[in-house]
Amino acid sequence: MGDQARVDEFSEYAAARQNHLLRTAYLLCGNWHGAQDLTQTALLNLCKAWNRARRADSVDAYAHRTLVNAFLRGQRKLRREREVRAAALSGTDRLTRAADDRNRPETRLALLSALDRLPARARAVVVLRYWEDLSVEATAATLGCSTGNVKSQSSRALARLRTLLGDEFSAYGPRSGVEGKTLR
Repeated sequence: MGDQARVDEFSEYAAARQNHLLRTAYLLCGNWHGAQDLTQTALLNLCKAWNRARRADSVDAYAHRTLVNAFLRGQRKLRREREVRAAALSGTDRLTRAADDRNRPETRLALLSALDRLPARARAVVVLRYWEDLSVEATAATLGCSTGNVKSQSSRALARLRTLLGDEFSAYGPRSGVEGKTLR
C-alpha cells in the first residue's frame, strides 16, 4: 500500500471516529478544550503508528488505548486546573440541588466534578467501563492491565464517587440500573 493510500485510509478513519474519541476525551478531561487537545494528540499518535494500528485486531481499541495513554501522560499538567474547578463546584448545597433531577446541568457538573477528583487511572476505568460500556476484559486490554486490576479499580472508584456525591446521588448509580449514562 502506497503512502498516499495510507494517508487516505487514516484520514477516513479519523473523520469517522473523531467525534466518538472527542466525547470519550471529554469524560476523561472534564473540559472541551482539554478534550480537543487530547483528541488531536491521540489522533497524531495514531497517525504515527497507523501501520501498526490498522493491522491490530480492532482499530477502535487501538485508538482508545492511544487516547487513554495520552490522557494518563498529560495528567500532571492538568492537575492544578482540575483542583480549581473542583473547589468551585464542590459545595454541598449544589450537590443537594443537583441530586433532585439527574438531567439538570447542576447534576452533570456535580458528577463531572466528582469524576475530576478521582486519580487518572481510576477515572479512566470508570469512563471506559460505565460510559463507554466496555467489558472488564476490553477495559483491561485498553489500559494494559489485568481484569482483576480493572475490577478493584472500578470498585474503589465507585466507592469514592459515592462518598464524594453523598446519599443524594445513590439512586443514580450502577446499582439502580442507570449505569454511567447519567453523565450525558
